[in-house]
Amino acid sequence: MAEISLRDVRKSYSGLEVIHGVDLEIADGEFVVIVGPSGCGKSTLLRMVAGLEEITAGEIAIGGRVVNRLEPRERDIAMVFQNYALYPHMTVRENMAYGLRIAKLSKAEIEERVARSAKMLELGQLLDRKPRQLSGGQRQRVAMGRALVRNPAAFLLDEPLSNLDAKLRVQMRLQIKELQRTVRTTSIYVTHDQVEAMTLADRLVVMNAGVAEQIATPAEIYDRPATTFVAGFIGSPAMNMLPARGLGDALEVAGQRLAVPAPAGRDLILGIRPEHLHPAGPEEPGFELHVQAVEWLGADAFAHGSLADGTDLVLRTPGKAPVRERDRLKVAPDAAALHLFDAGTGRRL
Repeated sequence: MAEISLRDVRKSYSGLEVIHGVDLEIADGEFVVIVGPSGCGKSTLLRMVAGLEEITAGEIAIGGRVVNRLEPRERDIAMVFQNYALYPHMTVRENMAYGLRIAKLSKAEIEERVARSAKMLELGQLLDRKPRQLSGGQRQRVAMGRALVRNPAAFLLDEPLSNLDAKLRVQMRLQIKELQRTVRTTSIYVTHDQVEAMTLADRLVVMNAGVAEQIATPAEIYDRPATTFVAGFIGSPAMNMLPARGLGDALEVAGQRLAVPAPAGRDLILGIRPEHLHPAGPEEPGFELHVQAVEWLGADAFAHGSLADGTDLVLRTPGKAPVRERDRLKVAPDAAALHLFDAGTGRRL
């Protein structure tokens, strides 16, 4: 079993705390993705699990064993980096077998493990090539194969697809997902790409400035973001955020009154995803949107504009009937898909 536990894990540099007490329980075989913008602490958190960074406070356990004081090689983990970290003078076969040789496994065992991993990753025809003879996607598969042959308790992956082009990233995402389904090894994956995060994860950890803002399934995070940061970070285009005022039985937004119960006299933020706006009927309460730009993406189009009070708003429409620039149209939110946040704290109500 390879559960991973982080209990009030903190990290400070010269007295400045950069990881603020993260608590996380990862089940055996679970695929957890840590996502967030650059500088949020996601790679630092992963490196602490790996033993490449010392923790300042708290406790990390892998398979029930506290590993705070253990060296990386003693933690029974395998790490995949974004820059592949392959030995250029070795063949693919030698790169994959290197760690097993250091561990003094028998030649037969090494050959069997390398062959099995090469088959899973479709590397069989590349085993005698050097890294310089491989494409970026092939090199990343070799890096994953080198981790896979060790049969570790956990995989740690630090932005492994960031150096690949868009098409290769899609292919590798599918391969990583299928591989993890097959081997069922506990995995922690770090990325700043929300598409990778949403498609790969069993659960997401959304990081912001060293704080785990929300830990939940991708669907839960998309449908019920815990804070305005999570709401704005997960989803493309980002959720619309409109300043609002609670009236008790209603909500005042951009000069309009919406029949949404809200605490009277309280400053709020109304969150509306672009796909949860629709053209309003003549008698339906709504907002007048002045369209300034339209992104046409084929099946969909995104109309970017502003309301009468200057608030920005994005509307998703079918691509076959796109809105035009400089159009003025009345739009209304889907009442069942609204999100209310406290304006001061950013927390969901």
